[in-house]
Amino acid sequence: MMEGQLKNGTFLTSESGNKYKVVSLLGAGGQGEVYDVECNGKHYALKWYFKGSATARQKKILETIIAKGAPDTSFLWPMEMVIPAQGSLYGYIMPLRPKSYKSIVDLMKQRVNPSFHVLCRTAFNLTKGYQKLHATGAKYQDISFGNLFFNPDNGDVLICDNDNVSYDSTKPGGILGTPGFMAPEIVRGEAKPSRETDRYSLAVLLFYLFMVNHPLDGKREANIKCLDYAARVELYGKNPIFIFDPNDTSNRPDKETHNNANIYWPLYPDKMRQLFTKSFTTGLKDPNKRVTEPEWMSLFANMMSGQIMCQCGARNFYDKDLEDNGKPHICWNCGKQIQVPSKIVIGKNRVLLVPNMTLKRHHLYNDYDMETVVGTVVQNPKNPAMWGIRNDDSVNWTYEKPDGSQIPIEVGRTAGIAKGVKIHFSESDGEFK
Repeated sequence: MMEGQLKNGTFLTSESGNKYKVVSLLGAGGQGEVYDVECNGKHYALKWYFKGSATARQKKILETIIAKGAPDTSFLWPMEMVIPAQGSLYGYIMPLRPKSYKSIVDLMKQRVNPSFHVLCRTAFNLTKGYQKLHATGAKYQDISFGNLFFNPDNGDVLICDNDNVSYDSTKPGGILGTPGFMAPEIVRGEAKPSRETDRYSLAVLLFYLFMVNHPLDGKREANIKCLDYAARVELYGKNPIFIFDPNDTSNRPDKETHNNANIYWPLYPDKMRQLFTKSFTTGLKDPNKRVTEPEWMSLFANMMSGQIMCQCGARNFYDKDLEDNGKPHICWNCGKQIQVPSKIVIGKNRVLLVPNMTLKRHHLYNDYDMETVVGTVVQNPKNPAMWGIRNDDSVNWTYEKPDGSQIPIEVGRTAGIAKGVKIHFSESDGEFK
């Protein structure tokens, strides 16, 4: 059993007067230890700092973070501080992470095997969380796979270690980031953490999530016998080369040690490959041209709504670029051509119209709400060969036939799916194709 600074059964009082009982030590990191604590029958997590980390500067950062409050529910945000009457050490209370949430390390070691839909939903929720954080004027400073946990059954995420979040009005803490995730300009010692460096780290994390490989770890990394500090600075700072750089093939994934990237890279839509290429070519050199959170969220929203089931049972992604260029969709599993189902195009959003597929609020209002259902693909009870979209929105829609005639679609009623037909929503227009 691990032993920590605090003994089981110890009572600690928070600044608000809540009494927390130490139940057990959960783990330790570079700054301190995390405990399971109980208060009024509910369990929470307590981070208790080591002596060298319990500085006045860290305390001030925490006070600001607690006062600001969590950007949304995906953050295990500091709730209140625990400062004993005697001694210089302190800690803070945050929600306790459920055991059902796993790390990307679990994914990389194949301890969990989420579906493509769950991967996309995880990526969407993660990116949305950081978008909400950045919208408050904050920077996270240390995005890595040690700070993300996800539910492999549904893609819900929890972002932890939020005690180093820094706002524009405060000086950055002492944390520069995690090796391998820090932006090249930080590795070279030319910059401090910012929202732009966060976006680089986020792109690395997303690459790990989908490719199970670091975007810069290819032949050059495989040929290094000792990955020491100098080697890391060279690979990730002074001379970083994307493993799929279209203009430089010198750092392609090594088949022996990096074959995950070779396997997964072709499976995803070309738009994803374009954004990752931008992140690790242009984005390596120009922080202001890195992929933004809305760009990622638009991609993941379309990927969630654009999955095709092959006859062999394998899920594939619809790829607009393939269709635009007149190329067929070929199943990654069986190698046979896949028939692309009907779809509705609403601005930049494309939703494949397969049984039980749902239109989300984002598709109609472009607000990145991928939870609220506003329409559902349903079967005609009188004619099973006919399908339509039921209006689950809060307002009526208008159905426009190719001849220009229009029919109102009241809430609860269904619009028949037919190519060339348009639906006028309250703030957008869609067309069946």
